Amino acid sequence: MEIFSHNKTYDFMAKRNLFVSISLLFIISSFVLIFTKGFNWGIDFRGGTVVQIRFEHKAPIAKIRQLLSKQYEGVSVTNFGSDKEVIIKFPTKVKNSVTKDMGDTVSKLLLPLGKFEVRRVDIVGAKVGDELTHKGLKALLLAIVGILIYVAFRFEWSFALASVLALVHDITISLGFVSLFDVDVNLDVLAALLTILGYSLNDTIVVFDRIREEIIQTKEKNLAKIINSSVSKTLSRTTLTSLTTFFVVLMLFVFGGDIIKPFSFTLLVGVIVGTYSSIFIASPLLIWLKFNVDDFRKNLAEKEKRRREKEKLRAQFEGGVV
Repeated sequence: MEIFSHNKTYDFMAKRNLFVSISLLFIISSFVLIFTKGFNWGIDFRGGTVVQIRFEHKAPIAKIRQLLSKQYEGVSVTNFGSDKEVIIKFPTKVKNSVTKDMGDTVSKLLLPLGKFEVRRVDIVGAKVGDELTHKGLKALLLAIVGILIYVAFRFEWSFALASVLALVHDITISLGFVSLFDVDVNLDVLAALLTILGYSLNDTIVVFDRIREEIIQTKEKNLAKIINSSVSKTLSRTTLTSLTTFFVVLMLFVFGGDIIKPFSFTLLVGVIVGTYSSIFIASPLLIWLKFNVDDFRKNLAEKEKRRREKEKLRAQFEGGVV
């Protein structure tokens, strides 16, 4: 199935400055949001206790806050999914918040407000939260370094650096949207970010592989023309793959419930941004990194020559000539 004609070449590189300018605007905005507004850290990283309760009637948020604020400082009370359901977050600074069952405490305090049930109680100590934060950052950094080594080994350093810069672009913008929409940053969001790394890299590698094939199969020396041809030939595949993934994640976001929304929202943004970067950002970076088509062909020719010499020596050895 083809959405775009396989034989038609679109001039993406003519608009590369526009695409990069749009990306820079989003990246700068994301950094501003991250360093000024910050993140809504979830219980996994911040530590503390989360209590989820469901009332039989509309939850009296104001009264819940009033009752809890008399006993505890820094408690957060918000609706969760519906006006009957409430999430109460106790930070680790609240005395005994991670050493006793806050579900029983909340039940006793809110008893005058009507019938409700405690649906969930999650407890994470401050030490565990710090450990998860450090390990999460380490996982992201190790994934990026591993990708750099893999792509450099499979292609060359220009492709590796371009793919890593594109991944940093995707993660930064995704985090900007997470900050903008006050998404709870928990382990689900970390899983979504790692998924974005793999998904975006897969798209980028498909385009880079097509560029390499184009360099080998044609005598074209203009890198911009080679990239235009390669991206145009993979455009249908990229669009179909992205659309199918997008609709699956969209269904998760719409119908998956509030528990999975941080994961599905982050992944939803990541799929859009990752597809955009594979087409409009990763490939133009090769031009700015001064990738040389002639040098690449010479290196391939030398590798092929060495491979044939090794095969010849092996054949002579097996035939008893050497």
